[in-house]
Parts: sequence; C-alpha cells; structure tokens
Amino acid sequence: MAKAPAERPEVVAVAAHPTHAFSKPPQARIRLLAGLGVEGDAHCGVTVQHRSRVKQDPTQPNLRQVHLIHAELIDELMARGFRVAAGVMGENVTTRGIDLLGLPRGARLTFGTEAVVEVTGLRNPCQQLNDYQDGLTHAVLDRDAEGNLVRKAGIMGVVLQGGLIRPGDAIAITLPEGPHVRLERV
Repeated sequence: MAKAPAERPEVVAVAAHPTHAFSKPPQARIRLLAGLGVEGDAHCGVTVQHRSRVKQDPTQPNLRQVHLIHAELIDELMARGFRVAAGVMGENVTTRGIDLLGLPRGARLTFGTEAVVEVTGLRNPCQQLNDYQDGLTHAVLDRDAEGNLVRKAGIMGVVLQGGLIRPGDAIAITLPEGPHVRLERV
C-alpha cells in the first residue's frame, strides 16, 4: 500500500490583537516587522511584552515576538471536547503540516516569499488557558516515555525579516547547522 504524501507545510490562519487579551481574532493577513513582531499586536516590541515577564525584568529581549500553534493540536483538543479554534489560545500564526514542537532552536520558518521567523523556544502553558476553559492547561501538557514534561501549546520566535503572512501561504523550513538544540520554554 502506498504511503500518503506528506502535507505541504502552510499557514492555516493568522491573528493579532492590540491589547493583552487571551484570544486573538483571525485576520485576513498580518504584517511581521523585523526585530519587533506582529504589527499592531500587544506583544510587538524589542523588549519583552508579556506582562508577567515585564514585571520580572522589562529590559529582557523579546524572544516571544510571534506565537505559533499547529492546527493538529487544535484538531486534537476539539476531538476531546474543547471549544478552540485558530487564535483562541493567543497564537499569531496557526500552521499545518509542520512538527513545530520537534523543531530545534534556531530553525527558520519562511512564510510565503518574505517573512522569516527564527524559532526561540516553547510557549509555557499558563493559567489563562484554564480561565478560558477548565482543563485546557492540563490538556496541552503531556509526559514523554521518560516522564519529562512536554509542553504542546506552541512555539515562539523572533522576526528576522518582515513581510505579510496570509492563510494559505507556504512555509519553508531551514534547520540550523551543527548539533540541534531542543526547544525549552521561553
């Protein structure tokens, strides 16, 4: 029996919100700004913009300029009865056909022909997920065969090259040279 062809990595949805709301409404397109993040999004900036991180040290570099979640996670959560959709968990870009969690630190994602995001780490699931729907935080956490915690709530990145991103855009992956470093929470 022939193996089904792998899905072409692509953008399913894009989202942004100007305030620190939990969910971000889907948009027809978003513009990434080099070194800053998503234009008009509350997390756009050179230094950290997440409120809890600002309280710790507002001078930290913003390694969380763009939040990406794989649509396969949304599918899994919906099958388990959660009311989720693209943008609901605060991501800017929803992808399909990429093992986001398996990417190494420093991997580069090119969206369409312009925008480039470098992967910096994993999103750490927070209490806001449970505030949205009871049990959602636990649902995006797992354990691997060795018992290590697996964070499934997406990845974070910084914008190396700006540009527009739209649903349907192809995504090209460039892996870093040398030994690959597993993603840790940022």
